[in-house]
Amino acid sequence: MGRQAATNVRAGAEGTGSIREVQALPHSPKLELVNSSKREKILEGMLEAVGAEGYDGTSVRTVLDRTGLYRQAFYDHFADKDACYLAALEMGIARLEAVVARGAASEESWRGRLRAGLGALLDRLDAEPDFGRGVIVEVHAAGSQALARRAEALKRAADFIDLARLDAGESESPPQIAPEGIVAGIHAIIHSRLSTGATEGFRALLPEFMYFAVLPYFGADAAGAEMQAARA
Repeated sequence: MGRQAATNVRAGAEGTGSIREVQALPHSPKLELVNSSKREKILEGMLEAVGAEGYDGTSVRTVLDRTGLYRQAFYDHFADKDACYLAALEMGIARLEAVVARGAASEESWRGRLRAGLGALLDRLDAEPDFGRGVIVEVHAAGSQALARRAEALKRAADFIDLARLDAGESESPPQIAPEGIVAGIHAIIHSRLSTGATEGFRALLPEFMYFAVLPYFGADAAGAEMQAARA
């Protein structure tokens, strides 16, 4: 007889979030059955796979190879790749919004919150560019539902940008389309950098982004001052 299959098991009480590690054959990938975090692990694997290999180049098998989970674990939670990506996209958007919110939490002024929140977002893209591509770039390939999720997120960002009117008062009155244009411009630049394979340099965009966002509401002098503050 040939070599017997090797099996390693580390298990705790059932239902407590424990992990069982199973290696079915010598040199085969280690498989993990994760109770409480299995769904989240699949979603993270989907975003990583899509970011690294593109939406069209990602399959359920690709995600399983990255997560070390069984195929049944995937289908226990998702009907297919499309459904999984939509859920992963929603999770990714929520995580990015949480990064922005935490970064901005300690600031009082609109400009301070924007600078800190946007800076935190750009730091995250520098740290995890594949995550950024999975959430920002590959949305187009995933179809209309994914694009609708992105549109909702961009609308929330534009609503925050337009809070600048409360600080600006009557001194500047940009057109109603201004916040949408600011967000679309920032998104387009980030999208372009990610789609061409950039893996760093996103934080360096903050000064120009701040100038672009502040200018319509507070004028050139304030925008220039914000650009300098973002470089500090």
